[in-house]
Amino acid sequence: MARAKVAVVKTRPESVLEDTARAMELAGFEHALPAGKTTILKDNISWHLPMPSANTTPWQLEGVIRALRASAGRGDLVAVENKTVVTEAERGDFLNKYRPVYERYGVPVLFNFRSDQMTWRRYEPKAEMLALNRIFPEGIHIPDYFFGKNIIHLPTVKCHIYTTTTGAMKNAFGGLLATKRHYTHSWIHQTLVDLLAIQKEIHPGVFAVMDGTTAGNGPGPRTLIPVQKDLMLASVDQVAIDAVAAGMMGFDPMGIDYIRLAHERGLGAGLLKDIEILGDVDVSQESWGFSVGDNFASTVGKLLWFGPFRPIQKLFFHTPLVSVFVAASDLYHDKFWWNWKGQRIYKRWLDESPWGRLFETYEPRFARER
Repeated sequence: MARAKVAVVKTRPESVLEDTARAMELAGFEHALPAGKTTILKDNISWHLPMPSANTTPWQLEGVIRALRASAGRGDLVAVENKTVVTEAERGDFLNKYRPVYERYGVPVLFNFRSDQMTWRRYEPKAEMLALNRIFPEGIHIPDYFFGKNIIHLPTVKCHIYTTTTGAMKNAFGGLLATKRHYTHSWIHQTLVDLLAIQKEIHPGVFAVMDGTTAGNGPGPRTLIPVQKDLMLASVDQVAIDAVAAGMMGFDPMGIDYIRLAHERGLGAGLLKDIEILGDVDVSQESWGFSVGDNFASTVGKLLWFGPFRPIQKLFFHTPLVSVFVAASDLYHDKFWWNWKGQRIYKRWLDESPWGRLFETYEPRFARER
């Protein structure tokens, strides 16, 4: 059996578009994504606010589009975005500067929560589910638009308060599950494995390009500490790319449940010894010493999802009471943390990081005091 392959490429702002294409070529995107099929670009908006390392970057998006357009026989490209109970897709699209890229390259944008653009269809997975069939006894519903299309996930290298790290596998969470996806949090690792199994059934090709130009340390996926790392990663193996990123962040990939479970079920390679690194091999051996830690939201969330309040979580999250937690999240993240700390981190990144300066070149510009 062939070893899993992950491309790890050092980059800089002046060459990032070409370096993204190089990473994709090393990882074999042309073979992984059947020609003639529509390809979905699934960006990652962890926060609608432009927190460095939290969201897909505009150059990551542009580099992928350019590489696909330069490849012969490609089908249509379309971006699909989702919202969550705590993120606003259209606002995130604007503030993170995806719109100028989509407009420049003529890529249409669809939203999986708009009934005029796609509908949710009950799906019976062929693979045995670890959690989703129990969480949603009324049936698993996924967007009808996804069937028969390639998909490219566009995550970033960052930590996550509930899953330790988040990357290619977690990126399917928003696209494939509807607004009740928060029901799965107590079984989040098993859910990510189930979603990968479903993807392998419905997509002709699945690929990931991960941005590590600015990586996210600390209690992600939003309240992060951005760290310049100048990397792009790519792979057809969603488990392997997450494992390599986790290893570079300083975590044991097989100590992270979603990676271990996916590896054990044969959905990809979670053991680093089973993964061939292509490109800048030495970089992949680094260990950055990242740690997740906690913030106010994660402390409360862990009590409800994994702690003593777990037996009564349906009272909080399956009833109108959920609106209280949505409002509290907005108050903490958008009103308090962003204004107290995040905005200063963002402005410093714009001024001091070469990636922040590159970010400002993507039009339209917007007020820095946002």
